[in-house]
Amino acid sequence: MDPHLLRTYVTVVRLASFSAAARELGYTQSAVSQHVAALEADLGLPLLTRRPVAPTPAGERLTEHAGALLLRLDAARADLDRFAAAPRATLTVAASPLALHPRTLAALPATGVTLRGLPRERVPVAVATGEVDAGLVDGVAAPSDPLRLPDIAPLAASGVAEEPLAVLLPAAHPLAGRAGLRLDDLADARWLDAPAAGIPLEQLRAVHGGPAGRGFRTALRYEGTDTRTLTALAAAGHGLALLPLPVAAGTPGATAVPLTEPRLVHRTELLLLAGAPDEPPGPLPEFTRRLMS
Repeated sequence: MDPHLLRTYVTVVRLASFSAAARELGYTQSAVSQHVAALEADLGLPLLTRRPVAPTPAGERLTEHAGALLLRLDAARADLDRFAAAPRATLTVAASPLALHPRTLAALPATGVTLRGLPRERVPVAVATGEVDAGLVDGVAAPSDPLRLPDIAPLAASGVAEEPLAVLLPAAHPLAGRAGLRLDDLADARWLDAPAAGIPLEQLRAVHGGPAGRGFRTALRYEGTDTRTLTALAAAGHGLALLPLPVAAGTPGATAVPLTEPRLVHRTELLLLAGAPDEPPGPLPEFTRRLMS
């Protein structure tokens, strides 16, 4: 299966248009049509209907595989490119919002750094494809357990911080006076769904287990990355939020109550491409050394 043909096909599916795909890829519309026809001939199956442009059942199944296949190819190219690349004098780090805390920020070199905020799920992809030199990603885990990362490339993950978790409630909430809270007791509560700025509700459902894990109803969805906005929404009574205790503590008009059960922590990990060639002193080795010391 020719990856060039596959990329063209995926672009046509995403844009639902041969002409729009041609403009994005810099091809003629005729070339795009030929690419799709060649892929269909290779597989012996129709992949797209033409009017409207939409994947057939076989095309839908191919689309499910295509993203992972192309990402693996991009990761392999980025991995091999490192062996011929000159040492970098600058450092680009991708980070999910909650992975940026005093420890990780203090480890950044004083100059030559680009810090790129990305959604949590995009950080491993950026590292694997060589968009960035290193990644900082966060998530919920049992104490000392590694995060579950997508299997997209050989990534080396190292834990750099673990923090307790807390439920952020309005100060007048009936549970605000508790010394601790159990996730069991909150499955039917109204929650803020902030997948980029906070702990995603899907992670709460995944780690909770049992029938009640289907709860955690969304009261308001926040699609930004600013944790201060998220904490203000919780303080205003728009829903509960699960956050690292240092982030939640001290929010005006709100109370941060530690999560006591199940035993979970907020974990931050450093991501690098595994098996990197030996590098001379520079911003990446300096950052790694400072972060892990």
